[in-house]
Amino acid sequence: MASLHLPSLTTPKTANSMHSLSPSSHTIFPKPSHFLLHAKRSNRLQVSCADDQNHKEPSQNVDRRNMLLGLGGIYGASNLVSIPGASANPIKPPELDKCGVATNLNTGQQLDINCCPPISQNIIDYRLPPVHRMKTRPSAHKVSPEYIFKYNMAIDRMKRLPKDDPRSFMQQANIHCAYCNGAYDQPGQGTLDLQVHNSWLFFPFHRWYLYFYERILGKLIGDPTFALPFWNWDNPKGMTIPPMFVDPKSALYDEKRNPASMPPAVVDLGLTGSTDSLQVVTNNLTVMYSEMIRANSDVFDFMGKPYREGTAVNPGPGSSERGSHTAVHVWVGDPRQPSGEDLGNFYSAGRDPLFYCHHGNVDRMWSLWQYFLPSNKIPDKRITDPDFLNASFLFYDENAQLVRVSVKDCVDNLRMGYDYDRIDLPWLDYRPPPQTAGARVTRTGTSAAKADTVFPLTLDKIVRVLVPKTKKGKADELLVIENITVDTTKFLKFDVFVNDEDDNVVELDKAAYAGTYAQVPHKTANKSATTSIRLKLTDLYDDMDVADDDTVLVTLVPRHQGPGVTIGGIKIIENPKPATQPSG
Repeated sequence: MASLHLPSLTTPKTANSMHSLSPSSHTIFPKPSHFLLHAKRSNRLQVSCADDQNHKEPSQNVDRRNMLLGLGGIYGASNLVSIPGASANPIKPPELDKCGVATNLNTGQQLDINCCPPISQNIIDYRLPPVHRMKTRPSAHKVSPEYIFKYNMAIDRMKRLPKDDPRSFMQQANIHCAYCNGAYDQPGQGTLDLQVHNSWLFFPFHRWYLYFYERILGKLIGDPTFALPFWNWDNPKGMTIPPMFVDPKSALYDEKRNPASMPPAVVDLGLTGSTDSLQVVTNNLTVMYSEMIRANSDVFDFMGKPYREGTAVNPGPGSSERGSHTAVHVWVGDPRQPSGEDLGNFYSAGRDPLFYCHHGNVDRMWSLWQYFLPSNKIPDKRITDPDFLNASFLFYDENAQLVRVSVKDCVDNLRMGYDYDRIDLPWLDYRPPPQTAGARVTRTGTSAAKADTVFPLTLDKIVRVLVPKTKKGKADELLVIENITVDTTKFLKFDVFVNDEDDNVVELDKAAYAGTYAQVPHKTANKSATTSIRLKLTDLYDDMDVADDDTVLVTLVPRHQGPGVTIGGIKIIENPKPATQPSG
């Protein structure tokens, strides 16, 4: 049964908001839960149709806006480009003249689009313009009729642009197809794909993507202050598709969405299939607490693993990417379509205007995690590795000028000139209730084998295994799920439980829920990829009786249908000290 420890979802308004709209003031709430907050060489791309170091957070009496804008921010310093001893192997921007043409991976037939952008030899290095007035991205459920009218007009004008205009609606949609479905090779690396998902590039790429999309829309309606909305799916008041996107007469409408997900349906961030709306809401808040706070041991657990020149395309997604981000894509995508189009597949996701609203909230999660969540668990939340900071992409700006941008210039949204409307974060204090009695792991009898005897295995049903701890007591440990090999053309997801007492796998709001792995269908060169994930167990141990246990019972629950995931092994390791400059 769903837990009923739902916190208050409303907070009295106060003049002491955490980022006011005034650029001159920026105070911080004392309580964080009250934040206002291939065959490319043959020109055929196969696209799946089966689908400063030791940075510290500012103290509560520090004006972060003045600190970051006045001083330029920790990442504003150009000397970070040439840090002594840097490996100098960041991901380089693609070569547009070597882009491939999209085809259906299953049939070999061409898709109805070419993902490749217009080619220009005139590339300039983009410089962030000075911020004279901060734009505030609004919650999509709270916008006014005037805003909706303006947003509709902007999208309508984008759809009316000539097809070869890089700012047109389909050209903008194709950006996601090209960067996310293998249209580009890594320059100088043969036929090794360039992929912006499943690594530390996930957040920066999408931030730049929305940045230029927003500026193009503003240019089209003559309003440089226009700001994209965000879908506030992490708050119960925003857990339905925003109303402005469901009007068939609106430019914001897309017919390729799951009819079962239309309002008043509540978004299912756990993809458990529960039909109990209260249970879905409590699951959602648990998912958010887990991926933002509980399951992360260091910055890479949240951001994604390092991705450098010459690296395979699936080093490993962070907790937010493989959690709520993927769930929303799949939940909205239309199961009547061959591959869950539009939002449910990377190549087509940008065709749905809701995509940009969804990713507005994904971007907001990065900003919240960087600056406003408790820092006692992970004091270093920024990546200072030059291979991260100097990675770069190509976009067309609002003037149809091809520009080169780098990660180091997008790590702070305030320096880019936009902020987010302040919305309560009910998930921030939504720690699952303690498990009052130790799980009787022996009750499973022969159904739970020792982990070292059952792997590798294909995960097409619920699997339970006994995994030895490194030491007795409530140790600081990590659960490592290794060699997760997936069919990238399919939606795949599994949840992880530890010492689950009741085995009700529809309920996530309990101490036993450790985390998740999920992917949106996309194309890779070999239709498969291998990665691993880490789940922090420290808080989980605090919430259940494990002090006298030598082993824990790990339960893997697939949420997808059929095979598609092979797992090489599971182990528990002692939590190492976080590294600020990983070697690989």
